Amino acid sequence: MNNNMGLHDPLSTVMWTFKREFLTVAVFSMVVNLLMLTPTLYMLQVFDRVLLSQSELTLLMVSLLTLFLFAMMAFAEWARSILLVRTGVKLDQALSQKVFRSSFLSYLNPSESDPAKAFGYLISLRQFMTGNGVFALFDSPWVPIYIAVLFLLHPVLGWVAIAFALVQTSIAWYGHKLGKEMQTDSAQSQAEAQKFMQSKLRNIEVSWSMGMLEGLFARWQKLQHKALLQGGSAQQRLAAVSAISKFVRYTQQSLSLGVGAWLVIEGQISPGAMIAANVLMTRALAPIDLLVISWPGFLTSKTAFDRLRELLVFQHKGREHTLTDVPLGQLKVEALTVRVPGRDKPVLSKVDFVALPGTVTVVLGPSGSGKSTLARSMLGIWPEFEGRILLDEQDITQWTRESLGAHLGYLPQDIELFDGTIAENIARIGEVDSAKVIAAAQAAGLHQMILRFPKGYDTRVGQAGSFLSGGQRQRIGLARALYGQPVLVVLDEPNANLDDEGENALLHAVMLLKQQGKTVVLISHRQGVLKVADRLVIMQDGLVVASGPRDGVLAALQKQRDAAAGASAPAVSPAT
Repeated sequence: MNNNMGLHDPLSTVMWTFKREFLTVAVFSMVVNLLMLTPTLYMLQVFDRVLLSQSELTLLMVSLLTLFLFAMMAFAEWARSILLVRTGVKLDQALSQKVFRSSFLSYLNPSESDPAKAFGYLISLRQFMTGNGVFALFDSPWVPIYIAVLFLLHPVLGWVAIAFALVQTSIAWYGHKLGKEMQTDSAQSQAEAQKFMQSKLRNIEVSWSMGMLEGLFARWQKLQHKALLQGGSAQQRLAAVSAISKFVRYTQQSLSLGVGAWLVIEGQISPGAMIAANVLMTRALAPIDLLVISWPGFLTSKTAFDRLRELLVFQHKGREHTLTDVPLGQLKVEALTVRVPGRDKPVLSKVDFVALPGTVTVVLGPSGSGKSTLARSMLGIWPEFEGRILLDEQDITQWTRESLGAHLGYLPQDIELFDGTIAENIARIGEVDSAKVIAAAQAAGLHQMILRFPKGYDTRVGQAGSFLSGGQRQRIGLARALYGQPVLVVLDEPNANLDDEGENALLHAVMLLKQQGKTVVLISHRQGVLKVADRLVIMQDGLVVASGPRDGVLAALQKQRDAAAGASAPAVSPAT
C-alpha cells in the first residue's frame, strides 16, 4: 500500500464514520463471549453441586438462570448481526456515489486494468462485513480469556489449549501466505478472460459477419483455461489447509476430553470440570477455527478494500474547487507532456499553444500524432501529465467536474450516446431544458432532421445509439457538445462520419461559435476545415512542428515543401 494514502484516503475516512457502530458491535461481542462461559458454569454447578446435594430446587434455579443467560446471549448475537447488516447498507449508501464516479473516472487512468469491477469490490467488502468472518475478528481477542479460565481449572488444560491455539494459528498463517498470491493470480486471470469476452461482445457485428467466432473462442478458451487451472489449484490448496484444520479441531475435541479424564483419574479435577473444560476449550479455539474457514473471504475483502481505496484516491486527486463564474474561455497549454505505461516515448512532448476566445484553432496531423490525447488533456480529463493547462490563467484540474463541465463542450472521435431520447442525450442526461435543446440542435444543423423522426425529440436512440446511423450519432454528439453555450468547445475529428450536408452544418456551427466569442479547438486530418481556421497547430509524433496564424503557418509549410522539392530535384545538364 502506498504511504501517501493516509489522511486523505476517502475510503478510510468513510469507514471511520462508522466507528460508533463497530464499537457497539464490539460491546455486543463482549457480552456474547462472556455469556459463552454459561455452559461451563452450568456443568460445574450440576456435576459438583446439584448431583452431590440432590437438590431439585437448586437444579431448577440454576437451570432458569442459565436459560435467562442463554436468552441474553441470543439477543446479543441477533443485535450485533442486525447492526452489521444495517452498517453494511449504510456503507453502501455512503460509498455508492463515490464508487460510481470512480468506476467512470478510472477509465481515464491508463494503468487501471478493470475499473468496471468497482461495485464488485464494494459488494465483497459489504458481504464480509455482514458475514461470519468479521465475528471471528471480534471474538479472537477473547481467546486468551478462555484459556485463562482453563488455567484456573488446571494448568495442564491451559497448556493444551495454548498448544492447539498455536497449531491453528500456524495453519491460518500458512493459509494466508499460500492463498494470498494464488488468489490474486487467479482473480487476475478470471478478470482478463471476462474483460476479453466483454470487449469482443461490443464488436459482435464484425466478428459474426466475418466468421471470427472460432478464432475468438480459441483465444478466450486459453484465457479461461488458465483462469480455471489457477482457480482450481488455489481451491485445492486452500481445501487441504481447511482439511488439516478440521483434523486438528477434531483431535482437540477428543484429546482435551482424554486429558480431562486423566486428570479426573489422578484426582486433580472433578468430572464436572472435565466436561466443562472440554466445552470451554472448544469455545476458546472456535474463533481461530472460524478464521481459518473464512480466510479466503478475508483475503477477497482485503483485496477489495485495497482496490477500492486506490480507485477512490484516484478520484480524489485535485478537483476540489467550485467554479462559480462563467469563464472567458482563454486556453493556454504550456510544456504539456503525457506518458502512458509501457511506452518509453511520451505520447505528447513539450506541447505549447494558445487558443483565444472568438477564434478557431485547428489541430492537424497524421493518425498517431497525439491529437486525441491533446484533446483529452486540454479538457482536464487525462489523469496524469506534466506541464500546465490553463483556462483563464487558472489550472483547469483544480475545479470540480460538475462546475466546470457545463462550460465545456466535447465531441470525441468515438460517439457514445446513452439509452434515452434524443432530447435527453443533447441535454447531457440532465434536466431537459427544451429551449436549450432546440438551440443546440439548431446550432448543429440538426433541428429539421430530428423533426422528421416519428417522435421528434422524444425518439429513443437505443443502446449506445444503435437505432441511428454513424452520421446521425455524430451530429447529435455535436449538439450535445454545444448544449448550454459552453465557452470552450473541443471537436475531435467531428467530420469523420459526416456527408457533405453534415460537414457544411458542422462548418456553419463552428462559424456561429466563433461569432459568439467562443473558443473552438477543432482536431482533424482533413484539409477542408482550414477555411474556418484562425490559427493552426501542426503535430507530428507527439510534437508541435508548427503553430501560429493560419496563413503564416501555411506559407511556412509551403516554403519548406518547395525547398525540399528543390533539393531533391535532379540536376539538368546544359544542352549541347
